[in-house]
Amino acid sequence: MSPEADLTAPVVMVTGATGPLGRAAAHRFARDGARICLVGRNRETLEELGDGLDLERAEWMTVAGELTEQSVAHDAVAQVEQRWGRLDVLLHLVGGWVGGTPVVDLDHAELRRMLDQHLWTTLYATQAVVPGMVERGYGRIVVISSPFATTPGPRGASYAIGKAAEEVVIRSLARELSSSGVTANVLIVRTIDEKHERESQPSAKNASWATAEEIADTLAFIASPAAGAINGARIPLDGR
Repeated sequence: MSPEADLTAPVVMVTGATGPLGRAAAHRFARDGARICLVGRNRETLEELGDGLDLERAEWMTVAGELTEQSVAHDAVAQVEQRWGRLDVLLHLVGGWVGGTPVVDLDHAELRRMLDQHLWTTLYATQAVVPGMVERGYGRIVVISSPFATTPGPRGASYAIGKAAEEVVIRSLARELSSSGVTANVLIVRTIDEKHERESQPSAKNASWATAEEIADTLAFIASPAAGAINGARIPLDGR
């Protein structure tokens, strides 16, 4: 596909692009012909991912940086808009988990790390993309959360707090974006079944897991024009 023929293709930013879900999402959206910005910490790994997509080099780009820094998120969006004129979809797939500590022994640094990873990266990324989306009258924002955000288990408070805070940002944003043409939604995933164990080694433990490809397919629909009526939703992918 030539760069000229690609001018009307959607422009998608994938954060956490080199994780298992980020990779699956990048490939899924590339198959649909999207132009893709891959965001992550390691430029070499990002470039390897981009080279493996079924896209011309003009149809993908990379931004390497730490999204816990506000300037990185704003710079990434500025680069995308300068190159392609707009940003249509933000797939915020930054992950990270810590646990195993009771609340009474909780390390404050551990909690800050989870808030940095989930709350602050989400806030910085959405603050960077929303103004342009609203101005253009179209946009899709999707993040991945966990059942633990609303139903925390023992010894996992730091992660649950981080995810709960992330969800508050997105669901509050959704209300503020009502009737703007921009939507913000949350997909709830218990565990990403990276090795397809649910199929190869089925058990009660992995019955509610979702493969990266299943999640990516759901992301593709929620990010599409057809999903404009879905806004502020918590969509569970752990309901088997």
